[in-house]
Amino acid sequence: MEPNSLQWVGSPCGLHGPYIFYKAFQFHLEGKPRILSLGDFFFVRCTPKDPICIAELQLLWEERTSRQLLSSSKLYFLPEDTPQGRNSDHGEDEVIAVSEKVIVKLEDLVKWAHSDFSKWRCGLRATPVKTEAFGRNGQKEALLRYRQSTLNSGLNFKDVLKEKADLGEDEEETNVIVLSYPQYCRYRSMLKRIQDKPSSILTDQFALALGGIAVVSRNPQILYCRDTFDHPTLIENESVCDEFEKNGLLGDNN
Repeated sequence: MEPNSLQWVGSPCGLHGPYIFYKAFQFHLEGKPRILSLGDFFFVRCTPKDPICIAELQLLWEERTSRQLLSSSKLYFLPEDTPQGRNSDHGEDEVIAVSEKVIVKLEDLVKWAHSDFSKWRCGLRATPVKTEAFGRNGQKEALLRYRQSTLNSGLNFKDVLKEKADLGEDEEETNVIVLSYPQYCRYRSMLKRIQDKPSSILTDQFALALGGIAVVSRNPQILYCRDTFDHPTLIENESVCDEFEKNGLLGDNN
């Protein structure tokens, strides 16, 4: 694979008219191969002057006639980076979603991807669980499958996970996760309940209750979202393919 090339990972997961849908794609970020799959969260900057935000990859597809590779993502911004700004009602781990999904070509999404997230200070650091405990009875693999099926309507990600493993990349390298507010509240409640509990309790109750979210990642930053806003300038971004949204070619996947 050439350093600047893009390619689909895994088998197609659907067909609709001229569109073929996929579960993941491979690209290079700062010279290193990386795979992004549906449901992944990653840091992006929409223009060089924009603040860093979080993207959640929701759809991937190819237009068969033009051979365009396209993506749909949900963007999350810190309250202080929205027109209304941060106020006393916002939580310290809260982000706000852009009300409309953002459709861009894969080549542009890759340009948006941001690997240096050292300045991103927000988010609750997930409590790590001793991952060696998951080697027994395939618990870690089961948790990964459970998370993928929960996020992606039961799609089979076995082929994608194998490709990630072959690259030396897996779910443990997730840097950020955005939960719904109820999920976040349950997460905080579970953290309180398991304080000072033995590792066996952490493995069984903590991991299963959270659906494997925190267990299989190395201290990701946990945030939550409970509100949306209209981004004032995103529609002016030349990378945004708003014709798909206007023509109603894709259903609502928010």
